[in-house]
Amino acid sequence: MIQLDNIQRHYKQGSGTIQALRGLSLRIAPGEFVAIMGSSGSGKSTLLNILGALDKPSAGSYRLNGIEVGEMDDDAASALRSRQIGFVFQSFHLLPRLTVLENVLLPQRYLPEQDPEAPQRARALLERMGLGHRIDHRPGELSGGQLQRAAIARALLNQPSLLLADEPTGNLDSKSATDVLHLFSELHSQGQTIVLVTHDPNVAAKAQRTILLNDGNLVSA
Repeated sequence: MIQLDNIQRHYKQGSGTIQALRGLSLRIAPGEFVAIMGSSGSGKSTLLNILGALDKPSAGSYRLNGIEVGEMDDDAASALRSRQIGFVFQSFHLLPRLTVLENVLLPQRYLPEQDPEAPQRARALLERMGLGHRIDHRPGELSGGQLQRAAIARALLNQPSLLLADEPTGNLDSKSATDVLHLFSELHSQGQTIVLVTHDPNVAAKAQRTILLNDGNLVSA
């Protein structure tokens, strides 16, 4: 599903160059649950941004479901993200003025044609996340765990083939973190491909496989 070949990412900084990724090659199969680990500056966030078509490699090839992503223009990358990739962030990124249901429906705004079944699907996802009684509430009325579950529902709305999670338990207490990780495990058992960035080995242990980065190099996969 994911094919990375000799991925490099360089950034100009002053008169020098920072090498965030140094010739990384990797395969992730459909339905895998993979954790990416590494110290600060190891390249894990850069890798996640490339996987999410939020950034482009300086060199190398990235193919998602057979589609070359690295050379897409901004419009094509945006369309790919809308249709094939769901994002879950550490800070939730829910809009405070919208209800939970309206937040979950936000990904529909970026599609050229609205799916008439999306509202029903959004409600079903919120029920699945244990938030059926909260659909008309606003984010300020939810706990951290509930916010993250709403964010997961939003990420799944357009039925993405790839779910990307960036430190999804970082802002949660231990019980809420356990609940969220249980949800990821459940999604994985149902065939969802998940790539999760974490610094916590206990979180990484929930994945099938752990990819370790160091100074932009792949240490183990």
